[in-house]
Amino acid sequence: MPRPVVGIIGNHALLDTSYPVHAGGTMNSEAVADVCRAIPLIVPADPRYVSVCDLMEACDGFLLTGGRPNVHPEEYGETWTEAHGTPDRARDAITLPLVRACVERGQPILGICRGFQEVNVAMGGSLYPEIRDLPGRDNHRMPPDGTIEEKFALRHEVSFTENGPFHRMMGAQKVMTNTLHGQGIKDAGQRIVIDGYAPDGTPEAIYVKDAPGFTMSVQWHPEWNAANDPVSRPLFQAFGEALAAWHAHRRPQKLTA
Repeated sequence: MPRPVVGIIGNHALLDTSYPVHAGGTMNSEAVADVCRAIPLIVPADPRYVSVCDLMEACDGFLLTGGRPNVHPEEYGETWTEAHGTPDRARDAITLPLVRACVERGQPILGICRGFQEVNVAMGGSLYPEIRDLPGRDNHRMPPDGTIEEKFALRHEVSFTENGPFHRMMGAQKVMTNTLHGQGIKDAGQRIVIDGYAPDGTPEAIYVKDAPGFTMSVQWHPEWNAANDPVSRPLFQAFGEALAAWHAHRRPQKLTA
């Protein structure tokens, strides 16, 4: 049977400081191919090139990746400041309606870091521009120095709701994760269930209540060492199972997004 196709949301970047590209980390493709058993497809997240309807017809599900640009605060009713960092309005224009359409249709999505934040904003939630500036919160940003192994090393615990979907999926109520983000959830969006927290109270795991499909999202980066990490592997396996089910049973539907 042909493998499901996963649209991996690409990020705008400059190659050799001058050549514009839409890029995705190879560890995202590796996790999709090796653990989900699906075909990774980098999506140019820009409405000049693709539409939500086209993407949903071409792909079985979507990996909403991390990225340096942040969701523009106007998307949740706030004014941009330097603290909000560099935005990517083209990616916002694709991913936010894509999340809402996938939730409604039951098409699988997995959000990671910025993707986690996109799912919350798409459902009406808001974000803090900088977690480390909040009283009692830790610095969740990527270490500025060190090898890639050191930057993606496990740094804090995440506690899940007892008998919640993440607890059941992981087989453990507490797990260790990496942390490489600056922003985080301020107000949870409609139907967003926060199912896991860092020790300082930062939301780390969410899903959409009563969604007909897979909507799990995490603030950490499970794509790192996904095939071997005991936390990352079950997450991508569950995503892969949802993709396979959608691929096997998807029926042509007329989209209006």
